[in-house]
Amino acid sequence: MEMDKELIDRLLEDYQKPEDLIGENGLLKQLTKAIVERALQAELTTHLGYEKHSPEGHTSGKSPRRPTASAANS
Repeated sequence: MEMDKELIDRLLEDYQKPEDLIGENGLLKQLTKAIVERALQAELTTHLGYEKHSPEGHTSGKSPRRPTASAANS
């Protein structure tokens, strides 16, 4: 996969010192977090077979069931 040079330029617009890239709140940490979260979401979507908060998941049996009032009184 080829990296988009314009995107890299936009990401580095505010770069002034190494800490901006590799520091506590640097670009590298932010990118890593965003990529890992996106990958985990894609993995979860693939595993479940539907997007998060999708109506398809409400009756698929893969959502936790909440007891109804009649079941609680039994």
